[in-house]
This record gives sequence, C-alpha cells and structure tokens, in this order.
Amino acid sequence: MSDIVDAFLGSDYALGMKIGLIGLPKSGKTTIFNALTRSQAEVTAYSSGKVEPNIAVVDVEDPRVGTLSEMYDPKRTIYATIEVIDFVGVARSDGSGDLFSGAAMGLVKSADALAIVVRSFADEVLDASLGAPDPVRDAEQVAAELILSDLILTETRLERIAADHARGKKNAQSLAEEAVLREIHEALAADKPVRSLEFNEDQRRLISGFQFLSAKPAMIVLNSDESNYGSDQALLDTLNRHAGAIEFAGNFEMELSQLEDEEDARAFMEDLGISESARSRLTTRAYEYLGLISFFTVGTDEVRAWTIHRGETALDAAGTIHSDLARGFIRAECFHYDDLLSAGTEKGVREAGAFRLESRDYIVQDGDILNIRFSV
Repeated sequence: MSDIVDAFLGSDYALGMKIGLIGLPKSGKTTIFNALTRSQAEVTAYSSGKVEPNIAVVDVEDPRVGTLSEMYDPKRTIYATIEVIDFVGVARSDGSGDLFSGAAMGLVKSADALAIVVRSFADEVLDASLGAPDPVRDAEQVAAELILSDLILTETRLERIAADHARGKKNAQSLAEEAVLREIHEALAADKPVRSLEFNEDQRRLISGFQFLSAKPAMIVLNSDESNYGSDQALLDTLNRHAGAIEFAGNFEMELSQLEDEEDARAFMEDLGISESARSRLTTRAYEYLGLISFFTVGTDEVRAWTIHRGETALDAAGTIHSDLARGFIRAECFHYDDLLSAGTEKGVREAGAFRLESRDYIVQDGDILNIRFSV
C-alpha cells in the first residue's frame, strides 16, 4: 500500500454525512442539537441575536464497530461520523427577515439532509408570543419556505438565461438548462418540492450546482416534552405523510445527554419508554432516508467504519477510502460481519467458505468487511 494511503488511513478523520437542523424560531432546535451531540449550546426562550449556527461532529453509534475492535485490538478505532448543524430559526413569510443569512445559506446547501424541528411542547412565554404549538402547521410553514427559496432561485436563473438568449447567447446547454428549470419552476409553483421530480443523468448534472433546498431528503423531528411524549400516534402519522417523522422528548433527552453515569441515564430513558439515545435514533432514520449503509476495514492498526450509498459498488467503496484505491483497483477481498461473528476469526471465515474475491462491480452490502487490492 502506498505511503499516501498509509498516511490517510492513519488519520483520525473520516468523512461523514451532514444533517442540518432547521425550523421556526423557538422550535427547540438547539435543545435537539444538545441532545444529539452532548453539547451545551445556549438555550433560551428569548431571541439571542445569534446568527451563526452551532456545529458539532459526533460518532455514529454502531455496536458492530465496538465488537470488531474487541476482536482485532487495533491501535485506533474510528467510527463513521455525522456533522450536525443547528441553524438559526427560519423566518416567517411576513417579511421579518431572510430564510437564512448568506453564510448560513452556504452551509445549509451543503447539508446531505434536513431535519425539520417542530414544537410540540407548551411554554407560557412561547405560547403568549407564538401561539399554542401546532406541529403540522409549522412543518408545512418550513416546507413552504424551502420551496419559496428554490422558486426565487429558479426564477432568477431563468431571467438570466432569457437575457442571454435575447443577446444571442443561445446554445444547446442553455436550452437544456432552461427546459429543466422550467419543469422545476412549474413543480415549485404548485407547491411540490424538487425531490418529487425525476431527472435523467444529464438533467441532474445541469442542476447540480443549484443545490436546491427542497431537493434534499427531509425528516421531521417532533420536539415534545415529558408530559406528552409518545402519546399522539395520530399526530406522528399525519407528519409522516409530509416526511418521515421521529419524536424526541427534547429537553428531557438534552438533560440525559449531560449525565455522566450511563446506568442512571438508561434508567431514566426506560421510565419514559425511550429505548435508544437520540443520536442513535436520528442516525438510523437518516441512514434509512438517505439510503446509506456501512462497510468496515479491519486490522491490528485500525478498525474503521465507512459510509456509502446503498447500491454502490466495490469500486465506489475503494474511492471512499482513497482515490488511489479506486484508480488502481484490482479486486476486493470481502466477507461479512455476520460471518466473522459466527466463525470467530478470519481463518474460520475462510474455512467456512465465506471469504470472497469480488470485482469492481460487486454491490457492497451493509456490514461487509473489505480489503481492497490495488496497484498504482
């Protein structure tokens, strides 16, 4: 293996997905952010004037990584990661500010998925200024704002294309871009998100630079309190018709995340009927919506989890590790986590006939353990 790949694999950095927490002001985004990341970002019922988002990188809780680490006793163990971005509240459509600041817009466009936090808890101060909680209304409001942002972007670009065409700057690419943007504009004007449309490869290439907000996978985080957590399945069913929904007891789970004693935290979770940490539940849902899976590389130097999209190949997995592995790909040595667990050792995997050599076109499965043979 080349020195550059050895150096890369020896680092403690692993690329992970980015999830942006968005929602109306005072929906409890920062509370959810703290619960997910064990951060202590300021939470207040009053506007702080803060415009910069809170950002934290957290490990994906995958017990398979811990088991592999126990088996191989490596020098380092590296989990897949999630970057969680807590954005300032989305402004309402009454002219009271922009959807996001310029700097924040760049960050939210870079997110792989959006988690729309909606308030489902009573608060005297918030109820007096914002009204009683209405999660469905709030989810629809945020979705409408994302569509409006994309609509403005589309109209602006179409105006520029029309101006270029009027000056004689017309070519096959500009005509193709205009056609796909008109299709997008028609959908947005009908309150349909960009993600509801289907594009061919050429169309996806033409619009990739726009990073439309309503094209991003979205889930809804129902932020409840202890008194109503888990009590309204009908509400969750309604929200699920808008986007996949998950419920958190936000403030309770934020306080749990700060506890040092894991046994105490587990006991409190069981009392409220929470089986997994907030981070684990969000990760599971995000992987489901984004179509992501994990594969592993193992050895005495390092055990590491990697994230790719379901349906991607061994060549894609090699490129995820390092471009040199994809460029010089020969074949992938492959066996599955379950086979290793059953056999106990790699030698046992081979004796059981579960060790395979796969080509670049092999579709990687969740839980595969890969070693890429390559030559550069």
